[in-house]
Amino acid sequence: MTSDPLLALRPWESPEVTSWGRLPMNAVDRRSGADSLDGDWRFQLLPGPDAPVGGVWSAAYVPGVWTMQGTDDLPQYTNVRMPFPDFPPASPAANPTGVYERDVDVPGDWAGRRIVLQIGAAESVLLVHVDGRPVGISKDSHLAAEFDLTDVVRPGERATVRLTVVKWSDASHIEDQDQWWHGGVTRSVLLYATDSLHLADVTVRAAFSGELRVDCRVRNAGGALPEGWYVSGELEGQLLSQDREFDRANAEDDRVSDFLGEARILATVPDVRTWNAEAPELYGLTVRLHRADGTVADTSHHRVGFRDVEIIGRDLLVNGERVFIRGVNRHDFHPLTGRTVSYEDMRADLVLLKRFGFNAIRTSHYPNDPALYDLADELGFYVVDEADIESHDHAHEIADDPRYLNAFVDRVSRMVLRDKNHPSIIVWSLGNESDYGANHDAAAGWVRRHDPTRPIQYEGAAKLDWADPELASDIACPMYAPLEDCVAHALSGRQTKPLIQCEYSHAMGNSNGTLADHWAAIESTPGLQGGFIWEFWDHGILQRVNDGRPVGRGGAGLYDNGVAAPGHRWAYGGDFGETIHDGAFIADGVVFPDRTPKPAMFEHREIAAPLRIECFRHEGVVLGNHQHFRGLDWLTGLWELSLADGRTLTAPAELPDLRPGETAAVPLPFEVPRDGGEAWLTLRVTTAEDLPWAPRGTEVCVPQVRLREPAVLQAAPVDRPVEVDGEGLLVHPLLTAAPTLSLWRAPTDNDELGGMALRWRAWGLDELVRKVVSVRQDGVGVSVVAEYAGTAGVVRHRQVLTAVEGGVRIDEEAELPEAFDDVARVGSVFETVPGLDLLEWFGQGPWESYPDRGAGAPVGHHSLPVDALFTPYLRPQESGGRHGVRRFTLSAPDATGLAVAVDEPRQVSVTRHRAEDLTAASHHDELVPRAGCVVHIDAAHRGLGTASCGPDTFPEYRIPPGVHRWSWTLRVL
Repeated sequence: MTSDPLLALRPWESPEVTSWGRLPMNAVDRRSGADSLDGDWRFQLLPGPDAPVGGVWSAAYVPGVWTMQGTDDLPQYTNVRMPFPDFPPASPAANPTGVYERDVDVPGDWAGRRIVLQIGAAESVLLVHVDGRPVGISKDSHLAAEFDLTDVVRPGERATVRLTVVKWSDASHIEDQDQWWHGGVTRSVLLYATDSLHLADVTVRAAFSGELRVDCRVRNAGGALPEGWYVSGELEGQLLSQDREFDRANAEDDRVSDFLGEARILATVPDVRTWNAEAPELYGLTVRLHRADGTVADTSHHRVGFRDVEIIGRDLLVNGERVFIRGVNRHDFHPLTGRTVSYEDMRADLVLLKRFGFNAIRTSHYPNDPALYDLADELGFYVVDEADIESHDHAHEIADDPRYLNAFVDRVSRMVLRDKNHPSIIVWSLGNESDYGANHDAAAGWVRRHDPTRPIQYEGAAKLDWADPELASDIACPMYAPLEDCVAHALSGRQTKPLIQCEYSHAMGNSNGTLADHWAAIESTPGLQGGFIWEFWDHGILQRVNDGRPVGRGGAGLYDNGVAAPGHRWAYGGDFGETIHDGAFIADGVVFPDRTPKPAMFEHREIAAPLRIECFRHEGVVLGNHQHFRGLDWLTGLWELSLADGRTLTAPAELPDLRPGETAAVPLPFEVPRDGGEAWLTLRVTTAEDLPWAPRGTEVCVPQVRLREPAVLQAAPVDRPVEVDGEGLLVHPLLTAAPTLSLWRAPTDNDELGGMALRWRAWGLDELVRKVVSVRQDGVGVSVVAEYAGTAGVVRHRQVLTAVEGGVRIDEEAELPEAFDDVARVGSVFETVPGLDLLEWFGQGPWESYPDRGAGAPVGHHSLPVDALFTPYLRPQESGGRHGVRRFTLSAPDATGLAVAVDEPRQVSVTRHRAEDLTAASHHDELVPRAGCVVHIDAAHRGLGTASCGPDTFPEYRIPPGVHRWSWTLRVL
């Protein structure tokens, strides 16, 4: 029997116990003047919370997770499954427990003051001792816990602080989020002091009208509140006075009698600058608590944004405007530190998102680091703040379990109390994937009473009926709902709430197909208002290949452009030896682990473009302002005319003065040449001035319109033989493998998890056997008929090879049997000699693009080294394709090489890897680039979709059986 009262409570298996000795959550800013306790702490990792602390200490850095600091307890990734078999509220007997200890010198000038210890976050159960005395307990791995040490420490003396962190607990069952499992103290630890008379909480409400209300709660740690105290405020240098003092209410806790006072400041700001995500205007507010003689006892600083949020009918309004929510789900993540993210890294996250057109963040699936909300206020993001509740593996049991009632209400209410003053937060979320029960309704009721200024959402409630007004969610916020279902609901006449998907367009691997189609429907369908892409990060942890350990905090510089340095790789589920895991499902972000944007980011940037070319008319083009609140004065532009003959003309653009939603016709900046074939007009839009998220000249979008259709040209045959081998395959000095039929691609994550790859393998598309049927001279060419046999059918393929000036034209036809319905691709594949290292092409680019993901790649003349074409998705798969290619050259440094022209815009890829190379590899360190190039020219290429978690691509992006024809010309440069 332990003598430690904290251990005696066994809080790791008591869901009713959410805290003991923990101070109430509040929104008072205490970061200024606090002493940071971050740094190296003495550390021991025990096998369980009941194990005795030994005499040998190592070191661990705080904030940080021990799972990435050299211990034998390594990261583990699961999505739905718990990493242990015990049912709630039980935890496993093998329960890693970290003991952190350090000595703290308490400043002598804190004598007579109230002294508070703040632990920013610890997962999943925190026990606090100071000088061996029990101080408190806290649960909730993503919110701070504060403890009053006034009666425990002595100013001017040294104290020993011990933090015991139990990894597994009853709380783990409601922290079952789709992310790595870690253990540790993951956010900063602070020690601060206040006057005995102090601000206990500050609530700021700043309305679009300019009305400001500041409610202050005041406590005196020493007992009754003194007579004559008052509060004052200062807004941007303007003094505000207290409106009135409320009746003081007596409040008791289990240790000391406190007395609570409340006061309110009211003011109206004339000509107020309002806050929105496009123009995030903030005012500096200082709240002061005064003693009767006027001296200041306490101060709290806030940044205030004047804005309104409301739902009217089926529209979510910000400042009276229906706004599109162009959102992303974001975790606190870093490839070297796990759960701990610095201010600089958070700022870089949001700056990147801002540059790619995102205006909203869902804090999946817990309250993020407090600094993130400050940055969202400053840079301009709409935030759905989500409580730390996900019971995915045991959702149905826990939603109505009264043992967890306190935990649900505690987690939701503490989030609201901490974050309520941020204008960026426009919606509260009750959590994620936890079914729906009485515990959710209880939490929702608390929020509605405490903060009626914001709506509530919860997917678990909304999924029962998108239109039911009685459910806890004010927003219909489904996950991965088929687009046709969303449109049908909006047109049904039953819709009662805004429809904003909390998750859609799953970004796992080479993904985010049909994103432009989704947004075309959203922008044209009243009742649809956007959603949040899943998700921001690929959660790859940088791992040493030789010993399989996480690199940790010392790994800066060991990755670049999404690629890990030699001897390292991005680890995903199963790479740390864990037997229970969910593989690469953790790699599902729009950025790589080092924050390098994936090509899908450029797709989103164009879909979210603030300025667009609406259409082309003979006299000019029509431009439209697609913002909600501001004009175009922050933008500048450059016209670019791309001609098929290789010419590119440029001219400065004078942007019209357009208010949100307005359009205007502008004349063409060029006289389009009569010759030159196909012509495309592009407007390169950049920032006109330095902004907090982008220096002047940062590209914002590149809207484009076609001015002239391509000319159809056919190379005339010449009287020259075409050389083929005995199998009817083209013999060419620059090719090491002749063009053959290809129906297979290295399966994307969507292909694998969506079941398409299983079907393709069953059909034998990855191992087609070529059999020559006939080879004969056909006029001036050679006609070759071959059959490609799979296990489910035979594809008849015909090539006609014709000599043309400078090369050979290849006309191809493939007849797919009915059994081969919806294959990966239909096209040609060949390989080149080494040394052809530069690709130049006319088509979509420079970014990777595919049939259902091409909006982010404008048509033009592009050039990249072959090695730069490949996209290093964490699990190797089909990548590096370019859609809509009209022609390309592959050349050596001396400008020799080959040129290809296709009959119409086609999907083309040039890489160093065969499809089978990519298919066989699980990580990039297993890939060996080939010396030459592997080239695919596809008559048809299947879209990407998002079927790893969500809808597949649309039928128009799939490949039907039947006859497919294509033609291309190969020449020597």
